[in-house]
Amino acid sequence: MIDPKRARLPIIQQCTLLRLNRSGVYYRSVPQSEANLELMRLIDAQFLETPYYGSRQMTWHLRRLGHEVGRKRVRRLMAIMGLRAIYQKPRTSVPHPEHRKYPYLLRDLVIDRPNQVWCSDITYIPMKRGFLYLVAIMDWFTRKVLSWRLSTRISHT
Repeated sequence: MIDPKRARLPIIQQCTLLRLNRSGVYYRSVPQSEANLELMRLIDAQFLETPYYGSRQMTWHLRRLGHEVGRKRVRRLMAIMGLRAIYQKPRTSVPHPEHRKYPYLLRDLVIDRPNQVWCSDITYIPMKRGFLYLVAIMDWFTRKVLSWRLSTRISHT
């Protein structure tokens, strides 16, 4: 779009017309250092063996190999390579095969006053160790939260 060598307009005016930042025109990416490339090779090799390793375990592995690296650096390198640890996530939307399916009762209902329809929702909040569960009951018309509860176990919400 912008070619500084064959420009009839100054770059500032071209950037203004195209609504671009000048820093984006002048930016030149810096290649990865040789040390980072070596770490990326080691991370890639280990990730093929243990795809469940996140940045913490990968940092420990690299330190055992004798590399002095921090977790933030390993996390950044894994993000550059597009590596994300595989781990089990909560199965929130998989119904039990024996559970009954209920018809949707609000399909043709016109909701035009408060306290006509209430709704509820459960939100899973990921924490360092497990999840917190937030349950809220709302009025569908006013969108006000009528009640809420936070718990460490889903059965106690």
